[in-house]
Amino acid sequence: MPRRLSVSILVSVVRTSLFRRSVLSRPPVRVAAGTAAAVLAGLGVWAAVAEIGILSRPYPQLAALAAAAVLHPLRRRFPEAVLLLLAALTGLAFCVGPVTAAAAYTVARRTVRARQRARLLVAAAAVVVAGATAAGPWPGPGSAPYGLALGLVLMPTAVIVPGLAGTVHGQQRRLVRALRERGDAAERARRSADSEARTQERSRIAAEMHDLVGHRLSLVSLHAGGLELALERADPELREEAVLVRRTTRDAMRELRQALGVLGPLGRDTGPEALTDATGTRADIESLVAESRAGGVAVRLDWTGPDLDARPAPVRRAVHRVVRESLTNVHRYASAAHVTVTVVHGEGTVRVTVRNGAPPGPAAPAADIGTGRGLAGLRERVELLGGTFDAAPLPSGGFRVDAAVPAEPGDAPVPRRPGAVPEGADEAPGAGGGADVSGRTGAAQTLALALGLGALSVLMALGTLFVYATAPHRHAGPRPLPRVGMTYGEVAAAGVQDNKAVRAAATGHEPPRPAGTAGCVYPFNGATETRPGALTIARYCFDASQRLIAIDRFTVPSVRDATPWEIP
Repeated sequence: MPRRLSVSILVSVVRTSLFRRSVLSRPPVRVAAGTAAAVLAGLGVWAAVAEIGILSRPYPQLAALAAAAVLHPLRRRFPEAVLLLLAALTGLAFCVGPVTAAAAYTVARRTVRARQRARLLVAAAAVVVAGATAAGPWPGPGSAPYGLALGLVLMPTAVIVPGLAGTVHGQQRRLVRALRERGDAAERARRSADSEARTQERSRIAAEMHDLVGHRLSLVSLHAGGLELALERADPELREEAVLVRRTTRDAMRELRQALGVLGPLGRDTGPEALTDATGTRADIESLVAESRAGGVAVRLDWTGPDLDARPAPVRRAVHRVVRESLTNVHRYASAAHVTVTVVHGEGTVRVTVRNGAPPGPAAPAADIGTGRGLAGLRERVELLGGTFDAAPLPSGGFRVDAAVPAEPGDAPVPRRPGAVPEGADEAPGAGGGADVSGRTGAAQTLALALGLGALSVLMALGTLFVYATAPHRHAGPRPLPRVGMTYGEVAAAGVQDNKAVRAAATGHEPPRPAGTAGCVYPFNGATETRPGALTIARYCFDASQRLIAIDRFTVPSVRDATPWEIP
């Protein structure tokens, strides 16, 4: 019956408008589930103690538990007030302890300021002890000292331990959130830098395309001008066509420069590193290797297959860029390591591999450290040609760069590597397996909290049972003394039984019996020798209806045998 009453009260609380406004920010199902779990734990503690039969007033405990069920959903909106009120209810009724523990955990987890959290937990613990001490005589264990003992048992299990657990969990969540935000910011910065590196590489490719196409268009314009002069007298009509071709070529050159100039400066690869028709050939790669050897790096070149002079310029320039960027990184970070440059020219693929071993000692800090985005630019260049690119450290401590470029790129669409985020698109947080991992983590935390609440409830029940079992009860202590008006059965239950020896000692020495006496009882426990030779006897006289009508005490002479050494 009490459990049904508590459930009905809980349902009525959920239906109130104040409850809805207070828990508007959380799913009602989760709020109801948390409150129901805490209330059920409190009912379990109450049932475990009430089953022993040592509670003199068990039902006021349920009333306090119902009030706690009303307050618990408001702990997020009014954390301090709710926790202190629940602590006061815990002092009055021990079964509110699990609800207070759940509230203390939540409040401590959500309170950021350490001093405010410490003051709140100390105040709640003090309220629990004070409330239990004040409620010791009623409805507690029976006295203020035992109420204090009960408060000291409930204080750690209902406030201190869950408060510390909530503090640790809250700090962990805030730390993980800060680390996640920091990691997200670093990831966004990395993607931004990679995007910038790709843009720079595309600008470099645009400059190279300007050189290639511009050279071809210049040749077309030159031949069109020569054709224009040759046809000036021979065929004026064809001369006009030659003039049109020359003008169209000139306009195309201007529009090409304007379009490609948007991507970046066109004169980026000029000077000693200017790309020519020999860029990417075997002689060019050997020249790069020779420059590295002259710089003090032990480099070996392994070339397999024919030269690349017959391959398209984008392929040759990609090979040149891979080798040059890789050797540059070796000069910066592992100048003392051995390096192997491998070029395999097959029928459909040109594979370039640059591999360096681990340096014999710690690398000296380079004076000119690069931006670290050269590999991202190489990846962009190779993948734009439809190839694959991979760069990763080796288990031995070295580094390996591997690029496979199609020998004839063609016009096929550029494949996107698996897991890559499309350019200009932000990676959605929690996509993929993130939701699944978050769900599993939430389930594990819920299970841990349920087990923790169950363990605290068991400790509360055991501690409460110990205090109530050791406290003196109202029926404990010496039996009540017989008084006039009690029945013979009540007097006998109090331990008053007739003794023949005492009766014999009183015969002839007792005072007159009261009027209406039907019989008297002479108990042994009422006979006391007050002085030598005098024995005080108690006499309980009953009327015909077996009601005690008089309790008399009188003295009779006692008989004492002489000791053996006193016998003459």
